[in-house]
Amino acid sequence: MSLRLTALDALHRSLGATMTDFAGWDMPLRYGSEREEHIAVRTKAGLFDLSHMGEITVSGPQAGEFLDHALVGFISALGVLRARYTMICREDGGILDDLIVYRTAENEYMVVANASNAQVVLDALTERTGGFDVQVRDDRDAYALLAVQGPEANGILASVTDADLPGLKYYALLPATVAGKDVWLARTGYTGEDGFEIFCAPADAEHLWTALTEAGADKGLVPCGLSCRDTLRLEAGMPLYGHELTTELTPFDAGLGRVVRFDKTTNGGEFVGRKALEAAAAQAEAKAPRKLVGLVSEGKRVPRAEYTVVSTEGAPIGTITSGSPSPTLGKPIAIAYVDAAHAEPGTAVAVDVRGKHEPVEVVALPFYKRAR
Repeated sequence: MSLRLTALDALHRSLGATMTDFAGWDMPLRYGSEREEHIAVRTKAGLFDLSHMGEITVSGPQAGEFLDHALVGFISALGVLRARYTMICREDGGILDDLIVYRTAENEYMVVANASNAQVVLDALTERTGGFDVQVRDDRDAYALLAVQGPEANGILASVTDADLPGLKYYALLPATVAGKDVWLARTGYTGEDGFEIFCAPADAEHLWTALTEAGADKGLVPCGLSCRDTLRLEAGMPLYGHELTTELTPFDAGLGRVVRFDKTTNGGEFVGRKALEAAAAQAEAKAPRKLVGLVSEGKRVPRAEYTVVSTEGAPIGTITSGSPSPTLGKPIAIAYVDAAHAEPGTAVAVDVRGKHEPVEVVALPFYKRAR
């Protein structure tokens, strides 16, 4: 099966991007040095094509109540033009995907799923519509998605829009005109920096990319690929589906139980997975067997996903879920699930790197937090 192409495919190739298969899409991995792209986002700004993400529109008189039933969050309580991070789980509490839900109107929401799970989420939502006056629409082909992230993002975007950027709160959105094109403009991102995500018509994507590139030419803006997006989110302690989140784990396993709202007042408080998640919450309260932690190495060998974490005595105590050199910290970092007895920050443990036990220290997440 051929890979799906974003509306910016030809532009990426003209910029010399290294392309890669990501969830069935041909996406830019990097344009030059992924380290330089990473540092640009931390210090100036980066421009991303995220058109592989999956947009699903949920509308109708009972759209809010339906999403309260289908997802773990209290979505009907979300204000119009606000957004919320949430999850969709199976009946057994396993995570199908983590999502951002934007309320675009009184009775309309845009659910944004990860590219690898977009069809799974679409199917699950569709299957859960029984008894609700609601429509679920696949809008993946209706949008391209660009992101401008970094300390200079606000200034760059301000030069091509008259939208009220100072008034646009974190996890909020508004309909706006950017470089003459109508878009949804959201103050969201996956880098640990301030920034914006721009949902536009695919036909407008190249015009917007070019306008943003020109606006950022004197502000250090660079095109960025998926590789630096991963190291940015890793430093920021943000989970990645398939790594920190899977169907074998509940939100409580991942230390994200806060997204599960047992206090919903719609549907009699019932939602898909509630019973299993209540049990998971009780277990976490008693003592979770494993916890998600950060690991930092003073050496040069990088802990990678699926490497085993061991105690100082050499006994297996956990597994790496994500690992990489950290351009910001200048040392290798990793996220891992480890036995609760070894999860306290400051604990010395090790990672089995190809048969050698590399010393690491447990630290609290995130590794990096921007100055507010």
